[in-house]
Amino acid sequence: MATAGKVIRCRAAVAWAPSEPLSVEEVEVAPPKAGEVRIKIVATGICHSDDHVLKGSLPNVEFPVIPGHEGAGIVESIGEGVTSVKPGDKVIPLCMPQCGECSFCRNPESNYCQKFHFSDPQNLLPDKTSRFSCKGKQIHHFVWVSTFAEYTVVPEYAVAKIDAAAPLDKVCLFGCGFSTGYGAAINAAKVKPGSSCAIFGLGGVGLSVVMGCKAAGASRIIAVDINKDKFAKAKQLGATDCINPRDFQKPIQEVLTEMTGQGVDYSFEVIGRADTMIAALASCNMSTGVCVMVGVVDSEISIDPTLLLTGRTWKGTMLGGWKSRDCIPKLVSSYLEKKFNPDLLITHTLPFAKVNEGFELLHAGKSIRTVLLF
Repeated sequence: MATAGKVIRCRAAVAWAPSEPLSVEEVEVAPPKAGEVRIKIVATGICHSDDHVLKGSLPNVEFPVIPGHEGAGIVESIGEGVTSVKPGDKVIPLCMPQCGECSFCRNPESNYCQKFHFSDPQNLLPDKTSRFSCKGKQIHHFVWVSTFAEYTVVPEYAVAKIDAAAPLDKVCLFGCGFSTGYGAAINAAKVKPGSSCAIFGLGGVGLSVVMGCKAAGASRIIAVDINKDKFAKAKQLGATDCINPRDFQKPIQEVLTEMTGQGVDYSFEVIGRADTMIAALASCNMSTGVCVMVGVVDSEISIDPTLLLTGRTWKGTMLGGWKSRDCIPKLVSSYLEKKFNPDLLITHTLPFAKVNEGFELLHAGKSIRTVLLF
């Protein structure tokens, strides 16, 4: 391609410091080095984790940074030694890499990779340099993907090639939100047919959990949120009951226990708050209940150990338990076969220049997923 091997000047949303609005700037994106891929981003979703970045509450992030981790695009050029993708391929950059070499990647039961952000910060590419600069300053990557840029550079093992028929403005959600929520039910909880589930938080990820619980055959799916405007969408996607904790005088875990007799079989916390984590754990039945932590919590949690001593399982999941490079392309193919419809999660589509407006919709509780188009 005409741009291969050259620095590309393009737009990106830069977070110069925590708690400041994103600034749409002209940035320079260096060409990919060996083992790297430069991608033209076509569409990117706004995820709550990006909001955590802007607030400065996500660990290991360094400013200035280009956020965004839920995108889809087209390979523009490749570095030396790259064999799994070529220019023109449709791809999803992956916030959870799959290096294929670490002990976790080699474990068939694990989807974690030791190169992931919580083990080894992904603020710079593996050679410890950045491909982004703006106004003469180095700009950091975010979990290597930085999809709030028209072009981004990522390691080959953080790129998934997807079906050429995939609509990029829809499947960008597979980079995080949909895959995380749907997989939390299918892979992490392993929801059984006929079971009962409670989902705390009805954003894009929480509603994807609802879809996963329905696909797994759960007979009762209780959606919990303080924003009743999200209930209609939850029911459309499979929720059988919708409850607002503010409508009750008693703790929500007591309400759920009364609704189900002994508590639900599976509960999911998709908000990222310590108090709702405890409520979700206490709302699943004490003998065999499984509580899955999906939301990112930025504080420590104190719990009564008897909640676990009696038999409950409390676990977390990253990217829904999918091995990223292996599974995301298969999920996209299943979507093209109409096995599920995450398009329903997209409530707003905005031009990239309105990225801050997208975050305002998120803060106001008016959007499920906003997709930005370049």
